[in-house]
Amino acid sequence: MLPPPASRMAEFHSPLIELTLSRLREFIRDPGAVFWTFGFPIVLAVALGIAFRESPPPQAHVAVARSGAHADEVAAALEADDGITAQVLDDDAAARALATGKIDLLVIPAVRDDGWVYRFDEMRPEARTARLAVDAVVQRRAGSEPRVVAQDDVRSEPGARYIDFLVPGLIGLNIMGSAIWGIGFAVVDARRRKLLKRLAATPMSRAHFLLSFMLSRLLFLVAEVVALVGFGWLVFGVPVRGSLLTLSLVAIWGALTLTGIAMLLAARPRSTETASGLANLFMLPMWLLGGSFFSYERFPEVALPIIRVLPLAALNDALRKVMNEGLGLAEVGPELLALGLWGALSFVIAVRVFRWQ
Repeated sequence: MLPPPASRMAEFHSPLIELTLSRLREFIRDPGAVFWTFGFPIVLAVALGIAFRESPPPQAHVAVARSGAHADEVAAALEADDGITAQVLDDDAAARALATGKIDLLVIPAVRDDGWVYRFDEMRPEARTARLAVDAVVQRRAGSEPRVVAQDDVRSEPGARYIDFLVPGLIGLNIMGSAIWGIGFAVVDARRRKLLKRLAATPMSRAHFLLSFMLSRLLFLVAEVVALVGFGWLVFGVPVRGSLLTLSLVAIWGALTLTGIAMLLAARPRSTETASGLANLFMLPMWLLGGSFFSYERFPEVALPIIRVLPLAALNDALRKVMNEGLGLAEVGPELLALGLWGALSFVIAVRVFRWQ
């Protein structure tokens, strides 16, 4: 005789319900997974909500050429405006600042009211905004009559455009992303699937295992850097003003550093949720402060010494010095030192705290 329909339904649902509950218990028993899935987004939302709750309009970063007429007086008048920060720079320093995105607009004042020059990159929206803000201050300073007639010197030659600033930042961002997601997640996934437990029985050390990931990472680095540099050169005419060998060494050094950090982030987590949370916890400040899409010089001056030694910021600065300014290894020494300290410290800690299962 067949069991009653209710019994058959219970037999069908019981394994499904129990398996579902077991998956839920497994998730709840992992505090890291719970925090990074539910807690971290809330913490992030609160932090960003506080930071941008009453955000003032972005300031225009302007430089006045020292060779211009009455440069100090013009800079002081611009600085008095709440929406403008102004400084006086030599011609060479001003050209570098404009090319690297540290300023939005270069003002070259003249003795005659019809000889002023505004130099900027029209592809940058903030540059056009800065031009309007500065011109409004200049016209107020001149009075109703006569008006100052300024000529727009639009910079579009290779090396002084926003795209020339952007490409090195994208290289650094790609190096960081492929290291954190490509290597860090591979280690955590292998631990989750019990593969590392099997490797622990083989005659190798933790250092050998971690170094193998770092060295294999270099094979992919060549293709990544060549693809981005080649694309920027072919499509947008982005030049590499420094040595290709120096650029390669900087990229390799940065990749080793970020791979060491990735190994540290992957040294302990047992679930991909926890690994994802740790990766986001590290990468979010890098996205905001690393200077990939805009210059970190826009942040308060008191924070700049700390920002400059962050891994991605140091790597981007070194890449831009080589690609945009044509500098050599000696000039990027401070950035390479900061990267080396990050990489060495991360790798040593990773070897100590790494677990196979």
